[in-house]
Amino acid sequence: MKEIKLKPIGLVHSPFNEPINVPKDSTDGMEYKGTVEIFPEYRAGLKDLEGFSHILIIFYFHRSDYSNLIVKPYLDDNLRGVFATRSPHRPNFIGLSIVELLNVEGEILHIRGIDMIEGTPVLDIKPYIPEFESNEGIRIGWLEGKI
Repeated sequence: MKEIKLKPIGLVHSPFNEPINVPKDSTDGMEYKGTVEIFPEYRAGLKDLEGFSHILIIFYFHRSDYSNLIVKPYLDDNLRGVFATRSPHRPNFIGLSIVELLNVEGEILHIRGIDMIEGTPVLDIKPYIPEFESNEGIRIGWLEGKI
């Protein structure tokens, strides 16, 4: 298979400079605010985004390293397969966060619920639409009873 190449569309500006200080997920970081700066060639894509209260940010864990397919996840002492966790140490370093969109000022998205570090490359942004994201009968595997 051919190599896949991605280009960032922007950068995260965060109160967190080191991965160790970042909330484990965006719900833990609801009190923290930050911004996403969209690069000039992608700014037209922000049209009509401000009408949404929440967005999905797809980003690159640029300060992470790939260690193993078996990891010890947050909230558990047992080793798990990386694809059954939300660990940042993944083969392709791709992250996904749902954040509150406070407002859009030109090329700057003001967000709350940040769980990314300063300078995180943003790969894509999508509106969060609960009716599209939620399904009945969802199971949460080994996390059952832990959250």
